[in-house]
Formats: sequence, structure tokens, C-alpha cells
Amino acid sequence: MIARYETPEMRAVWANRRKLEIWQEIEVLVCEVRAERGEMPVEAARVIREKADFDEARVLEIEETVHHDVIAFLTNMAEFIGPESRFVHEGMTSSDLGDTAFAMQMKESGEIIRGALITLLDTVKARALEHKFTPMVGRSHGIHAEPTTFGLKLMVYWAALRRGLKRLDAAIEDVTVGQISGAVGTMVHLDPEVEAETMKRLGLAVAPVATQVLQRDRHAGFLTSLALIGATLEQMAVEIRNLQRTDVHEVEEPFAKGQKGSSAMPHKKNPIISERITGMARVLRGYAHTAMENVALWHERDISHSGAERIIFPDGCHLLHYMLNKMNWLIGGLVVFPERMIENMGRVKGMVFSQTVLLALVRAEVSREDAYAAVQRCAMRVWDEDVEFLEALRTDEFVLEKLGADGLARCFDFAHHQRNIDHIFERTLNQA
Repeated sequence: MIARYETPEMRAVWANRRKLEIWQEIEVLVCEVRAERGEMPVEAARVIREKADFDEARVLEIEETVHHDVIAFLTNMAEFIGPESRFVHEGMTSSDLGDTAFAMQMKESGEIIRGALITLLDTVKARALEHKFTPMVGRSHGIHAEPTTFGLKLMVYWAALRRGLKRLDAAIEDVTVGQISGAVGTMVHLDPEVEAETMKRLGLAVAPVATQVLQRDRHAGFLTSLALIGATLEQMAVEIRNLQRTDVHEVEEPFAKGQKGSSAMPHKKNPIISERITGMARVLRGYAHTAMENVALWHERDISHSGAERIIFPDGCHLLHYMLNKMNWLIGGLVVFPERMIENMGRVKGMVFSQTVLLALVRAEVSREDAYAAVQRCAMRVWDEDVEFLEALRTDEFVLEKLGADGLARCFDFAHHQRNIDHIFERTLNQA
């Protein structure tokens, strides 16, 4: 990951040194388990635990010759251990080491992402409750529809992020498995109990069956869960971008003191974080697609997945963690303009209540077709004559006769919207 989008937490998880540390622990644990079972000398296992170490630069130096990262690592570790190193990696294959360590890195990354997601959920929930009854116009097809509230808009995102959390939890569980199953998964050279006890000490479950590698549907599911959370963040970001447009201007990203929006136009305040999140979500989806392509490998194993995974998993975890942190900052500091929301809703002169009037006429025993025609007739007067919708309705003899002045006034009351929105909030929060 380029430094611009790195986070310290993810950098620590995906650092090459961290991977080698896990490799070392796996090898040492296998030796200790085998020694406890009487399969190798206890003293040898003790020496291996005490002397096991590696030098990153030396590992890379050896790899330049052998062109195999695991062999380079084992060769360097043997230089630290001495003669007892002959017991290290006995009955194992490279993927036993690599895939098990990879599982631990995904688990650690998933937990970091989970924490950032929970923080964002708390922030979105707080802002949703703050603006629970802040009225604004709802839009469909980009056109003014019926009234809604800004809080309800945020609650929709909160619920989507909650679903993302559930998918993430399931994905973390699915990848928190390791293996020591040997060259083609038959465990012919190590007893399955060695695998079971080693995984227990590592905090991993045992893959019930594997080839030389853990099956990549697990990994694809993990990365897809990240991409889906990214898609929700993109949904939020696109809406913020739309609401920040100059001709709408109902919300605005935080704009720091000294910040500049354009190299050419000093007046500009651009939604740069929302745009950045939108672009990053596209990258995440591409990574998820690559992870799915990695599921189909030749026979018991090839390494067509390996090079891609070295990019897409560290980068994917970095990206989503960065995106979550940025969205949390954005939502927490989002500037909301309730007066502008009211002003914008008033631009269609009350026509946002057209369906309410339509249904009131239907309840007054007017056929839906006749009711629709009457309301549309009045709405066209608003467009053509620039009159208020309520005035057009009051001067329509048919509508006035059916609903009366008081009935028409009730159609323009926002109170029933508030009652139902209160119910939606309660239902959504309770289900969570």
C-alpha cells in the first residue's frame, strides 16, 4: 500500500516481519507438540524454542539464490538454531506455513476493521438521532418526491453498515482456520492430532479438509465482505457529494482552517473525501473479483493465486480501514443546513404532498383514476402558473368539495411523517 493510504495498524499486521514471526511460531509450536507426543526429543524442541530467530535481510539474500521464500526462511532459521533444525518443518509443506499465517493476518486485520466499523456505526447512529426529525425533500430519479428526514437517510446507512458487520463477522470466522496437511492434504507424514493441537495454540480452527492449500472460497468471501462494506461507504459518499452540490447545498464536508479547494478557483469547497472513498470502493470491488478468480486452482495446488493475494489482501484491508476512518471523520464533522433543506423542499411549492392529497381523495370515495387526474391537474398549474400547490387545490372546485379546506390543510401536516419515522427508528434499532 502506498504511504498516502496506509494506516499504522494495518502496516503492522501486513509487514513482512510480522509474517515471518508467525511462520517461526508455527514451526516452533509444531516441534513442541511433536515433542510432547514423543515424536522428537524434548531437548531438541527446547533448543528450537530458545534459538529460533531470523534476519529479514538474510532471508531476502537467500531468496535471491533459491527463489523460494519459505526455503529461504527455513535456511536462515536453521543458521540460528543449529543441528536441531533438522526437526523443523518435518512432514510439512510451504502452504502449511503460508496459509496458516495468512489466516492469522486476515483475522487480525478483520478485527481492526471491525473496530473501525463499530466506531463509524456509533457516529452514524448519533447523527441519525440528532437529525431524526430534520425535514428534507426525498428524491427519486433525482426529482423531488415526498418529504423525508436527514436522520432517516442516515439510519438507512446505519442499517446497511450493521449488515456489513454481520457479514464481516461471518467472514472472519470462515478464514480463521489453519492447516498442517502436507503436500497434497493427506497428512501422511504428520498425525492429525499435531495439526489440531497446533491450531488450538494459535487460536485457529482446523480446516476439516484441504488440499495442499486452504480453499480460496474462504478468502474470496472475506474480501467480498470488505468490498460490500466499501460499497455502502460509497453509497454514503455519493449522496454526500450530491447534497453538497452548489445548487443543492444541504450538507457540506468539514473544511479545515487553511484548507484550499482548488488551485485555480479560491471559492471552491470540494467534497474530496467523498470522492476519494467513491474511487477506493471501485478498487475494493476489483480486488473481490480477483479473489473469486483465485478459487479455481489446478489439481491440489498451483500458485496462480499467490502473487495476486500479496497485493489484494494487504491493500484491501488497508483501503477499507482508511475508508472507515475517513468516513467516520466526515460524518462526525458533517455540516448540515436544515434551513436550506426547507428552502429546497419549498421550491416545488408544496407538490411533495401530492400523494397525500391523492390518497385523501381516494378515502373520500373518489376513484383512483379521477383522484389522480384532479391532483395532476392542480400540479400542472403549479408548474405552468407558478402558484402554490395548496392554492391550486383550494381553487379546484372538485378537490375542495371532496376534502374541504380543513381536510386539505391536514394533507400538508408533517406530523404524521414524524410519527412513522419514530416507529422506523425504533424498529431498526431494536432489530439490531
